Amino acid sequence: MVQGGVHLEPTLQATGIAKYFGSIRALEHVDFEIYPGEVVAVLGDNGAGKSTFIKILSGVYHPDQGEIRLNGELVRLNSPMDARKKGIETVYQDLALAPQVDVTSNIFLGREMMRKGLLGKIGFLDRKAMRDQVKNMLGQLKASVKSVNQVVDELSGGQRQAVAIVRAVSWGTNLVIMDEPTAALGVEESAKTLELIKEVKSKGIPVIFITHTIPFAFDVADRIVVLRLGKSVVNLMTHDTHMDEVVQWITGSKSVENNY
Repeated sequence: MVQGGVHLEPTLQATGIAKYFGSIRALEHVDFEIYPGEVVAVLGDNGAGKSTFIKILSGVYHPDQGEIRLNGELVRLNSPMDARKKGIETVYQDLALAPQVDVTSNIFLGREMMRKGLLGKIGFLDRKAMRDQVKNMLGQLKASVKSVNQVVDELSGGQRQAVAIVRAVSWGTNLVIMDEPTAALGVEESAKTLELIKEVKSKGIPVIFITHTIPFAFDVADRIVVLRLGKSVVNLMTHDTHMDEVVQWITGSKSVENNY
């Protein structure tokens, strides 16, 4: 990929990915790549293989065939912890937030900052430093959360989504994966979530955006990759295609075979 006369290497490149569950072929020879500061929407009907593919990239599943490279380096993601250590964060549909805990504690859950010196050694948290860092991230992403001390259970659906996205961006130094982030949101909150995705992109962090809502893909994505029956069937530049064509690829009324 060439951008501004500079040749960019993909942040993540998956080649020939296959996954089988017994005799069921979930994925077969899926190729995918994403570049710095790029949003790629992955579309497909139910059963197309989107969830399986995302679980492979986030370390939940290991592919039966194929390889994954991160910044050019061959990697093996044996667990979600492996993926997180390599700077790959995933925002799942259920958000995986602790409802009775405040915003700051959710974002630092399992990664708490300790006080310096003796107090840190005996387990005292640096709550002020964590709050300040969360406020900074919320401000950078223009996320509409009133207070970092609010309990997550008191937040709206859109605000919870914002917290989950800020948490992912705080630790996802290489890649953020968003699995149906607007699925349970209303029109206004969906719009705010799409704006958050654009803000993440502006930070140079690539985003994989899984969605069933095609207009949302056209709103935020640079490219659209369509999965069908476990295969990656087309890779489209958003500005070079239109919704009707994408629907045709998703449904199979347009295919590589039909184009010949």
